Order: sequence, then C-alpha cells, then structure tokens
Amino acid sequence: MKRLNFLVSLTNDDNDYQIEQAAAAEKAAQRLGVDVKIIHANNDSLTQSQQLLQYVQAPEAERPDAILFEPAGGTAFPQVARAAAAAGIGWAVLNHEVDYISELRRQFKVPVFGISSDHEAVGRIQGKQFGALLPEGGSVLYIEGPMNSSAARGRARGMNQTKPASIQVKSLHANWTEQGSHHTVSSWLRLRTSMESRIDLVGAQDDSMAMGAKKAFAEIVGAQRERWMKVPVTGCDGMPHTGQKWVRDGTMTATVYIRPNTDLAIEMMVDAITNKTPLPEMKLTEPESVPALEEMKPIAGKKAKPARV
Repeated sequence: MKRLNFLVSLTNDDNDYQIEQAAAAEKAAQRLGVDVKIIHANNDSLTQSQQLLQYVQAPEAERPDAILFEPAGGTAFPQVARAAAAAGIGWAVLNHEVDYISELRRQFKVPVFGISSDHEAVGRIQGKQFGALLPEGGSVLYIEGPMNSSAARGRARGMNQTKPASIQVKSLHANWTEQGSHHTVSSWLRLRTSMESRIDLVGAQDDSMAMGAKKAFAEIVGAQRERWMKVPVTGCDGMPHTGQKWVRDGTMTATVYIRPNTDLAIEMMVDAITNKTPLPEMKLTEPESVPALEEMKPIAGKKAKPARV
C-alpha cells in the first residue's frame, strides 16, 4: 500500500495551541509513517476555503488521501467537504460543531468524522475556577473568541452554567491571538467607562488572549496602571511550555488544559483507511483544570464585592 499523504489545515501559526497542534501532527505522522503537509489560514475563513479547494481540485495524483482541518471561522465548509468526499479524500473536522458529517458518511465510503475538546466542559471548568478565586463574588472581564466560533460559544455556555450568580461578567471578543486580544482590550481601556469599572479577574478563553490583556494593562499610562497590573488573569489551552509554565511562574493564576488532537485525528484516519476500522462521528477529549480545582485558593487579600461593569 502506498504511503499515505495527509493535509492538515490550522487557523494560524501565532497561537500556542495551534503551534502545539502542528507539532502533534508532525510527531504522529512520523510515528505512523504518514506524509503530512501543514498549512495555516491566518485566521481567515475565505483564505482557508480557497486553500482547501486547491487541494481537493488538484490532479488525482496530487490530492491528499485525507484533509484534517480546524475551521478559521464560523463555517466548516460543507460544500468543500462534499467535494473532498466525492473525490475520495477523507475528511476530519477539528474543534468545531458540524451538522453534515452523518450525511457524508451515508453517501460516501471515505472516513468522515470530527474530533474536539469538549468546549462546554472547558467553560464549566473555567466557571468553577472563577468561583474558587472569587468566593465572595466580583466582576470578571471575559475575553471570548470570535462571535462566529462554535468553540467560543460552547465555552461561554459552559462558563455561565457553573459561575456563581454573585460573579458578573463583562465580555469582549478577540481572534484567538495575543495581538487580537491586545487590540481589543486596549480599545476597551480607552473608554472612560472601562477605567471607572471594577474588574477583579480576567478570564480569557485562550492563554494567548490572556497574555494580550496583560500586555494592554502594561501599556496604561498614569495612576491606573498599577491597579490594572494587579488584576489576576486566567486562560485556556494550558500547553506545557506556555500556559502551564505561566501558571507555575505566577504570570497567570490558572488555565484549562486542552490536549492537542491532531495526533488523535491522524491515528483515527490511518486506522480507518488501512484497517477499515469504524469511527465515531464525533470524538470528544476531556479538559483539566490547572491547578486542580481543589488546590485553588481565593485571590490573596481579595474581599470581592459585586462590581460595576
């Protein structure tokens, strides 16, 4: 049997989780004897769809055996998925809600499936972290991913399920990068109402966005800077060399570990192609709190009260 050739399309190469996704894909491909090409969409859905179509419509000898991709926007490209399956290309969707997988699996014989972290579970952990850090209530500046992202929506739903009613949330949206969060938070800080707001904690849906918020606070000029620099920050992703390290050294107060899943997706795709192993339509991986919830302590010296936001 010929050596398998997979295409992995990721949202960007400027995010710690996406970087780990690429590394996990490369390690799995090497271990399993698969050729893998990794491309990035620069957080642009149109760019990603054009990139994927280019590979789907390539001459047969140049097409990948499977495409594994994490959508850069709110769509998982159902028409591109159908074209890929019709061309005999396996299709795996990463970290996104998809409603077309069942239909494609009925109509085509190629492997089609999804794999994702359980985004609502991620949010539920983060909501519990907020409660552990602010047991007497308070206000959280919540930095979400893009509004059209199913991952961002799922994490927000989960967070609202578990956060105490005494904690108020002010939401901002950014594009999963430190730069995007820095821009969003900096713009918000220029509003007079933001400087008059009391924020007890920053909770970001992504560690890089948490660091973008900290960067924005560090750039404040004047007497307010010291107050904002003391606001604790939490995030999500928890990669060993970024999020978990930042928690250990005190740069962040907490994170949620979300394991990369490109390696699992590649393993599943190889097994399905070579061994005809049946696959689930959607596989979910479970997140973990860092530190563990039972080890978390209230923010030192904080007597939190309901805040003005």
